[in-house]
Amino acid sequence: MRDIQNELDNRNVSIDMVGIRSLEYPIIVLDRKEGKQSTIGHFDLFVDLPQNFRGTHMSRFVEVLNKHNKKITPKNMRSMLQDMRDTLKAKVAHINVSFPYFIKKAAPVSKIESYSRFYCSFITTLNKSFDFILEVNVPVMTVCPCSREISDRGAHNQRANVRIKIKMNSLVWIEELIEYSEKSASAPIYSLLKREDERFITELSYDRPRFVEDLSREVVLHLQKDGRIDWYRVEVSSQESIHNHEAYACIEKGKKWF
Repeated sequence: MRDIQNELDNRNVSIDMVGIRSLEYPIIVLDRKEGKQSTIGHFDLFVDLPQNFRGTHMSRFVEVLNKHNKKITPKNMRSMLQDMRDTLKAKVAHINVSFPYFIKKAAPVSKIESYSRFYCSFITTLNKSFDFILEVNVPVMTVCPCSREISDRGAHNQRANVRIKIKMNSLVWIEELIEYSEKSASAPIYSLLKREDERFITELSYDRPRFVEDLSREVVLHLQKDGRIDWYRVEVSSQESIHNHEAYACIEKGKKWF
């Protein structure tokens, strides 16, 4: 059959990334406690395309994914990227996969257990070298230090999200980045709390007020002490309860904004 994609293109324009996006696929990821966890991955898979080729073979991206039997680990991601490059005769390959990750957490007082969900991503590229970024999003609770200082009764609190991206030289567990975030916040959040737990969380958060600036800096202090982490980017977004905007802070290792 005629191979349209391999036909010569005379427009002399190369394409940086071509492939498929938003493919849902069952995956297995590493779990610190259980060994492995089954979840659903949302995949973007791309390669570069030289100027002389009209198109790429989209079906081959899924064939590569099938071949690797759902296993999504830092080690296996490199193998998948190499397989994509070889199969599609490309110089550069990219795989980004986002997935929900679940951890069973015990409430602080009652110790009743429930599952909490965290959105994570592996952002990977294989060019002359292999680049792997782990991203973890952690919902937490914050209490405004200013509100607490100026109010006679209470202080406004809100849900915040800590987004951590890291490059590592040896394995850093998703759970560890979650722990860094929750330790840095006014309080962690849970799917299930009894009354005694709610009281504990309310009082804990009131005793540990945090601006987004405080929260981002506290997370960075944990990351700086971790010798396995070569690079990081920390973003904190707070869904302000008394404002119609979000508060935001960002710290990136080695970044110069001026």
